Amino acid sequence: MHRAGRVWFWLWLCLLGLTACSDSVEGPFRNYTETGDLADIQEHGVLRLLAPRFDAEEEFVWEGVPTSEYRLEAEALAESLGLKPRWVYADDYAELSVMLNAGQADLIVTHYSRTDRRRERLSFCTPLAVVREVLVLPADRVGMSVADLGPLIIAAPRGTAYLETAQNLARRHDNIEVDRVSGALSEDELLRGITRGQYDAVIMDEPLFNALSIDYPELRSGPVVQPRRAIAWAVRKGNPDLREAVNRYIVAHRIKASEQEPEQRDWPAILNSGVLRVITSNNPASYFMWRGELMGFDYDLIRDFAQRYDLRLSMVVRDGPEQMLAALENGEGDVIAASMTVTPARRGKGWHYSQPYLEVHEQIIGPASAPPFKDLSELAGRTVTVAAGSAFLETLRALQNDGIGVEIEVRQNVSSEILMDRVAKGELDLTIADSHLVSMEKGYRDDLNVLWTLRQPRRIAWGLRERQPQLRHQLNDYIKRVREGRFYRTTFERYFQGQPTPSSLTAERVEPGKPISAYDDLVREQALKHGFDWLMVTAQMYQESHFDPEVRSFSGAEGLMQVMPLTARQLGYENLADPVQGIGAGVAYLNWLEGRFPAHLDLAEKTYFGLAAYNAGYGHVEDARRLAQRLGKDPDRWFGNVEEAMALLSHPRYARQARYGYVRGQETVQYVRDIRARYLGYLSATEKQ
Repeated sequence: MHRAGRVWFWLWLCLLGLTACSDSVEGPFRNYTETGDLADIQEHGVLRLLAPRFDAEEEFVWEGVPTSEYRLEAEALAESLGLKPRWVYADDYAELSVMLNAGQADLIVTHYSRTDRRRERLSFCTPLAVVREVLVLPADRVGMSVADLGPLIIAAPRGTAYLETAQNLARRHDNIEVDRVSGALSEDELLRGITRGQYDAVIMDEPLFNALSIDYPELRSGPVVQPRRAIAWAVRKGNPDLREAVNRYIVAHRIKASEQEPEQRDWPAILNSGVLRVITSNNPASYFMWRGELMGFDYDLIRDFAQRYDLRLSMVVRDGPEQMLAALENGEGDVIAASMTVTPARRGKGWHYSQPYLEVHEQIIGPASAPPFKDLSELAGRTVTVAAGSAFLETLRALQNDGIGVEIEVRQNVSSEILMDRVAKGELDLTIADSHLVSMEKGYRDDLNVLWTLRQPRRIAWGLRERQPQLRHQLNDYIKRVREGRFYRTTFERYFQGQPTPSSLTAERVEPGKPISAYDDLVREQALKHGFDWLMVTAQMYQESHFDPEVRSFSGAEGLMQVMPLTARQLGYENLADPVQGIGAGVAYLNWLEGRFPAHLDLAEKTYFGLAAYNAGYGHVEDARRLAQRLGKDPDRWFGNVEEAMALLSHPRYARQARYGYVRGQETVQYVRDIRARYLGYLSATEKQ
């Protein structure tokens, strides 16, 4: 958890309550001390929610209940009590109970383990989940019981549930010793400590290690050392009324502590559990992370369906159609939501479907220089490359059966996005893709052309088992009701009918002696506060919004700096359309992002990494740095090194090995290049003044 000095100073002021945990000129929220119960809290009109700083950035795309659900649930809780939610942050888990009992917050909201020692200081609410804690060891030591492992030193950070588990193990086993390490160490630093021989083992929540293990193939999950660890929110011991209100809300919204064992379930069992398990694929149409937010057309629709029945989502990610069908049949999930085309061949393999929620057309895609076909016979003699297992294979074979001499090339581990990119670059002749994905792709690039659109529409639906008649009925009813409604239309437009991004616009001419934008003074003030060059911030602001404070991106980002609303609220900003708050939130977020990268980075490199993280999310940039290192490139240099790895993360081969999965890496590469070029242009023009 490295921070630049200015970041530490700012956070220190926040923790002391000397300034709001935001940098708005208007000071949207200034903290105070309050240790009273619900009635006293209501007098302030605010429920202060306490979490480790930017807990959201640790959200993974692979398995389990998204942590964003916790944050949204907590904000909805506050609003149900007639209170405004306000976020307060600690720098590590050890600080949470200290800050709460000191009256600097009212409710701890995070992936917080309920331990005996914590229960001495805090009052825990109804559990939201139950996890197992495992011993993480080098691969060559796995397969033995704790007693048979021989002398073992377990590293456990101070203030964590892992320390308590380790100490209990040491009391029961003479071969165990505990090394109490700094509470500020991240899980990555703990795992690296094992690989470097600093520690023999660490303890970790099993789902968390499963996500992190992608980057640590030399480590394995060993014995289960805590079979049932409840995850819950916490209040002060003297706050029984608040605890009761939280419990009532949690239970009313059917959040229950249960381990999601494989089970073939229909609607009644799903309702009883309070969780809908959704099988999906990590791709730009279905489910991905962007700027720290989980999103995707399928994800947004199925999440809306779940919310209507007070269900929470548990995401089960698999690589392709066959793997998703196997997970469904094994009872690992309840429904497949992954933009799957309904085809006779898939029905023959055991697929069952909901009513279609989307109709698309398959399109033949060529480079921008290629003219459209006059008729489909022009496909004869051309090579069309498609992904193995895709529905396009059936289409192309049907064309061959109709006498069109098209050549079919099948590639493994590629997506429609990758194939279109290779066609645009001239590496492939042609490909075929669904029209909604083509629209998404053409929203930010102009080097592709649709050569032919096949007349027969294709239907896209959610996948089900045969013995799920009640769930099928509920999904069909939902689809029927929303297909013609505003939510569906706006969601479809958000992903598939967006206008070209501001990066495609030509930068306005900058002349000596003239302002760059109407917001130069605001940018100067915020940039000075955080030690940035205001021209760089202005170049980024143009890239984000074209100086339009009312613009809203496909992802839901708002304001001049295009900040996600949830991120803005975490920083203490409410009205991103207000230029003061929009710029303040953006610069504060950029400041935080840069502070997360290693202190030894060159200033210019830290700037590039900060911009890349602002565009794609910190987690994706860290994935790119790890991939760059594996490829023999420098993980501390952006141009020619990490940027090349970033572009590769849109390829399934690399995305499935990345902690945060798929990202439009090439878009991020272009984003950094455009801002750097614009900044240099601004600098040149202003230096002539």
